[in-house]
Amino acid sequence: MTAKEKSTKRAGKQRSHLPTLEDVDKGLISLDDYEIAHGEDGAELTEAAAKNAVFVSDVPELKAMFERARGQRGQQKAPVKERIGLRLDHDIVEHFRKMGPGWQSRINDVLAGYVKADGK
Repeated sequence: MTAKEKSTKRAGKQRSHLPTLEDVDKGLISLDDYEIAHGEDGAELTEAAAKNAVFVSDVPELKAMFERARGQRGQQKAPVKERIGLRLDHDIVEHFRKMGPGWQSRINDVLAGYVKADGK
């Protein structure tokens, strides 16, 4: 069965019950859709709560957590490769490209082997 057939089949089935957290875990429904179906919206902000609010920037650990969650990278665990411009003969580039994706990494591996064999 193709993905399109599965999607069509799933769309044809109408839910007669409220979604469960198990449905969320299985990826059948998003957590937002689950909360909407159950009427679980966040409470409105009252003046008293606003007075006691703390800015995220006032809590460095929390700020760092949110920044990482937005896709910002932490400290590198492995050395970073350097981006350079390198002019190579056409036939050399074609040879590695014919091998498929990852051809640039294979060129790097060949050069790394040369450096290692050179022993300096």
